[in-house]
Amino acid sequence: MKVAVVGATGLVGTQILKVLEERNFPVTELIPVASPKSIGTEIKYKGKGFKVVSVEDAISMKPAIAIFSAGGSASLELAPKFAEVGTVVIDNSSAWRMDPTKKLIVPEVNADAITKEDKIIANPNCSTIQMVVVMNPLHKKYKIKRVVVSTYQSVTGTGKKAVDQLMDERKGIMDGPKAYAYQIDLNVIPHIDVFLENGYTKEEMKMIKETNKIMRDDSIKVTATTVRIPVVGGHSESVNIEFENEFDVEEVKALLAAEEGVILVDDVANLKYPMPLHSHNRDEVFVGRIRRDESQPKTLNLWVVADNLRKGAATNAVQIAEYLVSKKLV
Repeated sequence: MKVAVVGATGLVGTQILKVLEERNFPVTELIPVASPKSIGTEIKYKGKGFKVVSVEDAISMKPAIAIFSAGGSASLELAPKFAEVGTVVIDNSSAWRMDPTKKLIVPEVNADAITKEDKIIANPNCSTIQMVVVMNPLHKKYKIKRVVVSTYQSVTGTGKKAVDQLMDERKGIMDGPKAYAYQIDLNVIPHIDVFLENGYTKEEMKMIKETNKIMRDDSIKVTATTVRIPVVGGHSESVNIEFENEFDVEEVKALLAAEEGVILVDDVANLKYPMPLHSHNRDEVFVGRIRRDESQPKTLNLWVVADNLRKGAATNAVQIAEYLVSKKLV
């Protein structure tokens, strides 16, 4: 089982290697790939050193799986080249997500959509992943009509430069390199990705369109506001869900508590609710603050938290790879 990790030295690439090791994925040969300046440098995996190789060398080695975290333009150019030699590419960028010929997969929700013919599989947006993991059992039981989501997203979603900006500002260094147009420490920025003609950001439209594709139901109406907050590690979401059918709050809690990959943290009497501190370096999606929306019928409020670099990116990609192996699709 040759496995290439493309973008192995980046924030998400480093997490992918960590998750592969932690979950004991059956790697027989690891092929780390990064930008030309990193070729020849060594990365550690399971206590051994592996030299970073060029894309061309990696393709010639014909890995069974290539997990990409190298950005959209690199994926558009390179994923088809890996696919041509029979490699199954699992891509973390937005490059292939809305391509009607490519599957967009969250294993707990729609892994069964993958076939042996799928050579490029898209990993969804981090904020979409954690939301649909929680939505899926509720949609099956009560049928979702409409979702209103507001996100509170970690700076790690932007990358190392954003983390450095936040940490610099915390030290009083205000003239360091900037990932954002504004100060992020002691601030909240209601702007993730670029603004589009409709006034939404690209991140907001990703959540809307990706949710429909993953849930395989275009009838679900979604509206989103995505916000960057000064937190390192962990996205949070306030989610308001209107159902076709009536629900019982205690039954909702029981459904979510029983769901694979979900941890219910909902005991407000003892101040127990999900926070990014809980989710850091964890693979599960945490949910709590579950309560009825008293302003209209058949509507629920809940709070969803997950580590955006793990379940929101690396872990979800590795889970897709695990599914491919378990179903003998590679």
